[in-house]
Formats: sequence, structure tokens, C-alpha cells
Amino acid sequence: MEVRQNVRSESVSYTHITMFFIVKRIVDIMVSLILILILWPWLLLISYRIIKKDGRPVLFRQVRMGKDNRPFLIRKFRTLTNPSKVIRSLPPHPFPKSWNHGVPDQFDFIRDPYQNVTYTGRWLKKFHIDRLPLLYNVIKGDMSLVGPSPEITEIVEHYNRHQAQRLRVKPGITGFAQVNGNSNQSHNQKIRDDLFYIKNCSLKFDMIILYRTSKHIFINGNFKRKRLL
Repeated sequence: MEVRQNVRSESVSYTHITMFFIVKRIVDIMVSLILILILWPWLLLISYRIIKKDGRPVLFRQVRMGKDNRPFLIRKFRTLTNPSKVIRSLPPHPFPKSWNHGVPDQFDFIRDPYQNVTYTGRWLKKFHIDRLPLLYNVIKGDMSLVGPSPEITEIVEHYNRHQAQRLRVKPGITGFAQVNGNSNQSHNQKIRDDLFYIKNCSLKFDMIILYRTSKHIFINGNFKRKRLL
């Protein structure tokens, strides 16, 4: 709570917001390029292992919604078995009436029950290595290192005005909701965390989130479900 209060007290003013996003973009490009240069042998090794153990494709591709309702294609290392050829709506169609005024607070995303996590995918997901190809999206400008998680387009179509505010900034590889363990759990809490980040975004806040992310990946292997900030 103390950290949250400190971040709030130093939130970015409108007079500095432009400079903040310019510096943030420079940091995104520099850090992403450095990581790719350092990790490229591992990227090749992971790609080879997926092909050898789990077959093709190496990458999982999906359209997500970015800043200002602009769709873009994300690429991550594939961690699930290939889906069946049956086309399924996600979320189920037709949508219940409870979605008329926005995505329900208790909405919980359930993945395709016909897909299973692959053997390689287990440790890729545990240490979040499957997200490394997203560095390409950061360099391209679709994403940032820190920001709200990129949402599935079918879900965004049912956002209400309040929920749509999370699309005011670029989505991130990691973010405030992720380090708090709420990215894939409570939709209501995820929205609250994302809007808190947008309202109080700063380089200091980004550094805190990146530090928490590194700590949990290298020490715990995952994000514990507890309030960190």
C-alpha cells in the first residue's frame, strides 16, 4: 500500500505526459534490441526444441486489440497443442444479456478444452519465456514493455466506456495487473489495476513493475496471487 501511495503522489502531470511517452518509447526500443541481441541463441534453441518435440508451428499468432482500438498481431512461442479444426466462438455466441453493459466483473477466460499444454510449453509458461517474441511487437510499436495486457478482440467489442479506458495506452509484455496476479483472474480487478497504472504512469512506476517482474520470474518462476503494490 505504501508503494501504491508513493506512485500516486508522483503521477505524471499533463505537462510532462508527452515527454514521458517519448522517453518510454526510447527505453522500449533500446531494452528490446539489447534483449534480442543477448537472447537470440536461446530463441533459436527454443524454436528448434518446439519443432523437435511438439512439431510446427513454432509461434502462436492471434489478433489482439491495442491502443485506441487498433488491432495487431501478437506472436508468442506456442505452448498448447494445435487446436482442432472446429471453429468456436470466444466468448460463446450469442452473448448473454449480462454483456449488454460491458464485460461482467467476474468474467473468467477459459481456454479451449480441446487443447493441452505441451511438455515444452510447461516450462516456457512457468518462466514466461513464451512471451519473448513479443519483443518484436515492442520494437514495431504495437506494444510496450509495461502496460495493460493485450486483450482478445471479441472481448473488447463488449467493453463499456469505463472498461475501454484501458485502451488509452499501448498494451505491455508485463504490467501492474500482471505483477499483482490479476491479469488472468478477476476481470474487475484487472480493469482497476490497468486504470490505476494509466492514471499514475511514470518511469518510476515502470521500473517498479519491471523489477517485480524480474524478481518473480527468476526467483519464484511465477506471479504469486497477492497484492504486491
